[in-house]
Amino acid sequence: MQSKRYSPDLTPPWKRTAPAPEVPAEPDLVVEEVTTGFCGAVIRCEKTAQGPTVTLEDRFGKHRVFPMEPRGFLLEGRVVTLVRPASAPPTAQARTASGSLAVPGARARVARAGRIYVEGRHDAELVERVWGDDLRIEGVVVEYLEGIDDLPSIVRSFGPGPDARLGVLVDHLVPGTKESRIAAEVTGDHVLVVGHPYVDVWEAVKPTSVGIAAWPRVPRGEDWKTGVCRALGWPPNTGGAWQRILGAVSSYKDLEPELLGRVEELIDFVTMGG
Repeated sequence: MQSKRYSPDLTPPWKRTAPAPEVPAEPDLVVEEVTTGFCGAVIRCEKTAQGPTVTLEDRFGKHRVFPMEPRGFLLEGRVVTLVRPASAPPTAQARTASGSLAVPGARARVARAGRIYVEGRHDAELVERVWGDDLRIEGVVVEYLEGIDDLPSIVRSFGPGPDARLGVLVDHLVPGTKESRIAAEVTGDHVLVVGHPYVDVWEAVKPTSVGIAAWPRVPRGEDWKTGVCRALGWPPNTGGAWQRILGAVSSYKDLEPELLGRVEELIDFVTMGG
């Protein structure tokens, strides 16, 4: 009968080899094979009939395949046992900045005849930041007007129709304003004018995203953007301020709902009918 005081392994303790730590053979991990001294980066792991193997590539581009045996490699001078990396867990389908499901490998569609116009360059850059991927897939081009005063003549020149719809996004579109009167003049079956209530598209970015408590109130008669910079203690450079604001926007979550809904409405209108 075997004594319970002794292990079945009769090798003296001082002669036993401690197990080597297991290290996942992740791509680009640099190791040295102990018997040949071949040093290289992991290229791939494979499962074969003889057992798992790892392919290494040395600095000259030469490839060698080795069995992934216990204590078979050196990592930074330590003996290790390479093991196959764990399979990556399934990931959720990626989304665009607008929250739409991303379409991997999708190519931009040829531009439609329809267009979306916005008032200024900042509006166009903000729309591109959040909806750019969606717009390219749909083939929708966004242009800016540099103000709304010339909108009626622009619409007449564009010549909207069933296959060339025109959507317009207007700042500060509230009842009784100049903007609301111009919007009513051009709206028709193939022209949709929508807007948000903010004096400028800057305000459509959530203050918390920019790192401020709230957008300041600017006295009537003062240039709004200049007044914002003054009130917030920012340098009096509206271009620099805008880059600061735009840089704080990474997705639709950084924008106010009053702008989100209107842009989505315009995209749907312009793409209606395929």
